[in-house]
Amino acid sequence: MRILLVEDDAHVAEPLKAGLERHGHDVEHVATGTAALVAAKADLVLLDLGLPDLDGIEVCRRLRAMSEVPIIVLTARSEEIDRVMGLQVGADDYVVKPYGFRELLARIQAVTRRAARTEQPREGETPQGRLWVDTRTRRATLDGAELDLTRREFDLLAFLAEDDGALRTREEIMDAVWDENWFGSTRTLDVHVGSLRAKLGDPAWIETVRGVGFRLVEPGD
Repeated sequence: MRILLVEDDAHVAEPLKAGLERHGHDVEHVATGTAALVAAKADLVLLDLGLPDLDGIEVCRRLRAMSEVPIIVLTARSEEIDRVMGLQVGADDYVVKPYGFRELLARIQAVTRRAARTEQPREGETPQGRLWVDTRTRRATLDGAELDLTRREFDLLAFLAEDDGALRTREEIMDAVWDENWFGSTRTLDVHVGSLRAKLGDPAWIETVRGVGFRLVEPGD
C-alpha cells in the first residue's frame, strides 16, 4: 500500500516511515501541507495537524475535496473540538500522540478495509485492473464490468476481500459464508472457489494454500 506521511517533525517521521516500510508499505514523507497537496496519489494519508505552512485541518479539507483517499489524522491536539473538526472535514480516523505503533497499524487496516468495502467508481470513471466489491449494494465489478455472481459467490468474494492478501482458513470461510452449523461437505467450498475463479477470468485471483485455505490476491502482485 502507498502511504503519504505528512509530518514536519523528523524525529517522529523517520522511525514511523521505517516501521511502516518494514510492514511492506511504500511510504512517501512530506513535511508541509503544500507538499502534501501536490504529492503523488496514495492509498492512505497519515496527516499531522501541526504543520509549518498550512493548518492540518485545512489540508485535510483540501485533500478530501480532491479525492476519497482514506485519511488518518495524527496529532498532539487532544481537545474534543479538534477531533470533531478533523472528522467533519473528512478525516476517517483520529489518533492522538503519543500512540502505539501496533494501534496505528490496526487503525490503518480498519480504515482501508472499510474503504475497500464501500468505495465505488465515480460516475464516468472505469477502474482498470481493479476489483471493486460493495457489500451495501451487493455488486462487484472487475475492470469496470459487473460480475454476475450468485449469492454464495458474492459472499465468498466479499469475505476474502475484507482483508485482501490475508490467508483465510477453510473453517473461517465456511463459518462466515455458510454458517457454523453447516453439516454438508466442505467440497462445496472448492466448487464455489472454482466457479468464482472462472468468473474473475484468472484463477490467480484466488490463491490456494494447500491444506489451509485461500487468499485473494490481484494477479501480478
